[in-house]
Amino acid sequence: MPAVVRGGSPKPRRPRAEVPASPNKARSAAPKGAQPAAKLHAAKGVGLSPAFALGVAGAALGLGLVVMLATGHRAERLVTAARQGVDSEFATAGFKLKTVHIQGASGPAQADIMRASGLYLDQPTLGLRLADIRQRVETVGWVKEAKVVRLLPDTVVIAVKERPALAVWQSGGRMRVIDGEGRVITEADASRFPQLPLVVGQGADQAAGSILPAVAARPRLRDRLEALVRVDDRRWDLRLKDGSLIQLPAIDEESALIQLDQLDQRQRILDLGFARIDLRDPEMVAVRPRDAALPGQTVAGGA
Repeated sequence: MPAVVRGGSPKPRRPRAEVPASPNKARSAAPKGAQPAAKLHAAKGVGLSPAFALGVAGAALGLGLVVMLATGHRAERLVTAARQGVDSEFATAGFKLKTVHIQGASGPAQADIMRASGLYLDQPTLGLRLADIRQRVETVGWVKEAKVVRLLPDTVVIAVKERPALAVWQSGGRMRVIDGEGRVITEADASRFPQLPLVVGQGADQAAGSILPAVAARPRLRDRLEALVRVDDRRWDLRLKDGSLIQLPAIDEESALIQLDQLDQRQRILDLGFARIDLRDPEMVAVRPRDAALPGQTVAGGA
C-alpha cells in the first residue's frame, strides 16, 4: 500500500526493478528498502567519499591508458586487470549495485529492459560503462531511446522513451505486436494484448498508423470492429463483429468514413446488419443485404 499523507493524495512510489544475482556467483536478492545514504555512510566510514572515489578511479584508469599507449596493446590485459582491481576495492567499500530504477517503461517492458541491461547484484558501480548499457537497452523492441545514470554508491537509473503498442498484426500465420511506425515489438506476446485492434495482411503493419486513429475517433464504428484487413497492400476492408464488411477506397479514406458517419446518423446503417457496405465510389454507396430465407423456408440452424 502506498504511504498516505494525512489530508493529501497518496504519495506515488518510484518503480524499482529487481536486480538479478551476479552471473559469476549466486547472491540473494537485494534487501527491500536498502537506502543509498546508508551505503554512502558506510563508504565514508572507511575514509572514502564519492568525489574522492571518482578521482582515484579516474587517475587509475588514466594511468592505465598512458601505460597502454606507451607499451602497445600488449599491456591491454594488464590495464583491464588493474581496472577490475580498482573496481573490486571500491566495491568492498560499498560502491556496488543494489538498486536499479527503470523510468518511463510499462510493466510488460521492465523485465525485458532489465534483462538486456546486463546489470546484476553487487556489480561494481564505478566500473559500469553507461554507454554500453544504453546501447544494450535500446536493442529492446519496447525502447525508442534510453538514458542511463549512475547514482553513487549503489544505484543505477534507466530512463526510457517507450514505443507504445498500436495494434496486433496478423500475417503469414503469425501474430505480432506493432507500434505506430509499424515496427514489431519482438518481446511483446500478442496474446496478452486483446484490447489492441487487429490488422491483417501484407503491408498492414506499415499502413495501420494512418487508418487506426480515424477509426478510433468514431466510437460506434470502433466498438463494432473485429479487424482491419489490408487488400492488395493498397486499401482497407473493415470487418465488423456481426460479419458485415465495409470496403474503403484506396485513397481519401477519411472522406469515405465521413460519408459513413452521415449515413449512420440518418439511418443507423451500422445497426442494419448489411453483408457489405461499399464506399469505394465517392459518388454512391452500394450495400448488399444478407441472404434472407423465403417465407416459410427453414433457416439453417433454426425455424
